[in-house]
Amino acid sequence: MEQILRPIYQERASQESTLGVILVEKREKVSPITDTFDSILLIITKENETPVFTKHYTYLDKKAAMHIVTEKQLHKWLLLGTNRKIVDWLFHGRIIYDRNEFMEKLKTELKDYPFYGRKIKMGMEFAKLIRRYLEGKVFFEEKNYLDAYHHIVESLHHLARLAVLENGLPPEVTVWSQVKQMEPAIYKLYEELVMSDEALEKRLELLFLASEFFIHSRTKDGAQHIREVMEQKEKWTIQELHEQEELRNYSSNLEVFIEFLVEKDLLSTESIKTKSEGIFHRYYYVKN
Repeated sequence: MEQILRPIYQERASQESTLGVILVEKREKVSPITDTFDSILLIITKENETPVFTKHYTYLDKKAAMHIVTEKQLHKWLLLGTNRKIVDWLFHGRIIYDRNEFMEKLKTELKDYPFYGRKIKMGMEFAKLIRRYLEGKVFFEEKNYLDAYHHIVESLHHLARLAVLENGLPPEVTVWSQVKQMEPAIYKLYEELVMSDEALEKRLELLFLASEFFIHSRTKDGAQHIREVMEQKEKWTIQELHEQEELRNYSSNLEVFIEFLVEKDLLSTESIKTKSEGIFHRYYYVKN
């Protein structure tokens, strides 16, 4: 397939803005990693009209996809972990063009983890974990066990990704295979939830209790990034926190995360008078 695709990537490689090209070949009969395509051409550029440009090709009974991605977009994906297959492509793909060793250096950075903001990734995963856990607990207390089950599965997945990050590695698509080796206690928890013969209510009860322990033991590390950002100012309004460049990445989980950290005494609040009698502005700051 590489020979068929060569004219396509050579044309791109000749352009000055192209930094590197990786070829990813399908490894299984049905390969979700390559979106079921036989081959993936990943082309990284310094700049482009759009952050991501995609084309599909067919040749006889084969199909291929080309993704042209800007360096800025690639770094955003790696920072936020929002496109997990990209890490797989960078790890397992073959470099077929490399300007000034850009791709080799990037692959080395990935292997020498931590890379691209380990702290922010841990903070974001922890914030997602907290939201799912709290929502699941409400459903459990209301005896909506199937909804509670859905949320606790999601929270365990975030816990698993957090555990991998703590071990200095990027979470891969096969995150539970990683966790089985690194954190067998968390893997056992997941196994108990999905495979146990116990009644669903009993399984959930045990899972919420166990999750509390895992959350408690990780709260300080999970809060490290947001606390370091907030130490840059004496106090913050919630709008200022939403607008802060790095904290924007917490998205809709930011407020529930902040209130959780206030409850755990890792953040403090200050009330400042408004023009209205008895109503106060709520400010947040890091408790020293």
